[in-house]
Amino acid sequence: MSLQISEKNEVFYLNGKINFETTTFFKKYFVKLNKEKIVINIENVKQIDKEGLKAILVLINLANRNNKLFSITGYGCKEIYDYFDQMNVA
Repeated sequence: MSLQISEKNEVFYLNGKINFETTTFFKKYFVKLNKEKIVINIENVKQIDKEGLKAILVLINLANRNNKLFSITGYGCKEIYDYFDQMNVA
């Protein structure tokens, strides 16, 4: 399954997998956006592998460097934040 991204009311809804096959598309999609705030909803993401987590971290760090907001909502987002907090990388 690929990754599909749609936008509604300034929230980006992801459907599919964030893994080694989709991370290039995932990062490019959000890096090219010129927005002050990016909110992604992962409610319909079926899998996030190690490469997917790295891609999310890249986007978080890029947003931080540019004083922009990057946030994740949906079932599973707390686990992602906890993972980065435990790794002390974000």
